[in-house]
Amino acid sequence: MIDLGEQSYPEVREAVRRLCADFAGPYWQALDRDRAYPTEFVTALTQAGFLSVLIPEEYGGSGLGLAAATAVLEEVHRSGCNGGACHAQMYTMGTVLKHGSDAQKQMYLPKVASGELRLQAFGVTEPTAGTDTTRIRTFARRDGDNYVVSGQKIWISRAEHSDLMVLLVRTTPREQCAKPSDGMSVLMLDMRTAVGNGLTIRPIRTMLNHATTELFFDDLSVPAANLIGEEGKGFRYILSGMNAERILIAAECIGDGRFFIDKASAYARERHVFGRAIGENQGVQFPIARAHVQLTAAAEMVDKAARLFDEGAGGGGTEANMAKMLASEASWYAADMCVQTHGGFGFAEEYDVERKFRETRLYQVAPISTNLILSHVGTHVLGLPKSF
Repeated sequence: MIDLGEQSYPEVREAVRRLCADFAGPYWQALDRDRAYPTEFVTALTQAGFLSVLIPEEYGGSGLGLAAATAVLEEVHRSGCNGGACHAQMYTMGTVLKHGSDAQKQMYLPKVASGELRLQAFGVTEPTAGTDTTRIRTFARRDGDNYVVSGQKIWISRAEHSDLMVLLVRTTPREQCAKPSDGMSVLMLDMRTAVGNGLTIRPIRTMLNHATTELFFDDLSVPAANLIGEEGKGFRYILSGMNAERILIAAECIGDGRFFIDKASAYARERHVFGRAIGENQGVQFPIARAHVQLTAAAEMVDKAARLFDEGAGGGGTEANMAKMLASEASWYAADMCVQTHGGFGFAEEYDVERKFRETRLYQVAPISTNLILSHVGTHVLGLPKSF
């Protein structure tokens, strides 16, 4: 295992690049055709210690900050790989670390750090609630030493490949709460015993290989000891995890954008049409340069958001949202530019451009849509009236 604590971020980035070199385009192309999970890649990242950078050393991790984690995921994506298969493990464990009991931390975190347990699933979104998390309906009824869970979740990625899930449920009906965000609780769900005993997982095939699913809970019994923190305060517990998620995914978008710029620049230098490199043409050159400018600016915002998160001064939520928006839009512009630069070859599987094009498009929709970010800035920063 690499001792990340002894390395600077440039060395971490180089180590990630070396690992990713073993998982080049043909590996991902084969998985993409069959919608298969990159088990070997996730195992390699785990064994190298990259997925446990945020777990304190006392629990077997590296004890580094979010800035280090963004460096890992940025390089994963710049190398043409996809952190979507495992990035949740970095931020979901924060709910346990910050709000779990000492017993829960000792039970889960060392095994997550070593790879013995996978904590890849984050059960929040529901079909009827969407991004209005306060309207979730999945309900956990207390019954002696257990909670009995009934309801439905959707767009829950990696559920089939995770041992544990951080699950947000209602324990008090919304109409009985003083505030809409009250009455929600977090349970640590052991997927290994839940499937077939009240939990049904249904895969959803999408335009990209993201292992996403729909979950159905039918009187699933969960030990009350699996409650994280206090009952009714779960919404607050997951907020910091959501901010971390947005910053980490923003870093992935920066990596994607650099992948596209690298690809387009190389192709524009090498491809000759009408007797010269196509990169000599300003119509080709300027969009690549613009993508670089936009991505560089977005990367500064991602760095700022990660720094504020690590400082833990109570700020950073707005910056996390803005970083995610700027990075996702910069990566999408770079993706479109890269396809255009390659022409017909941009649609060919062997160049990996079309795969990454599909993958990076997701991040203007998830984990939060661009419109919701603009609404946050409008109402929380600019003081404009709320529309909902």
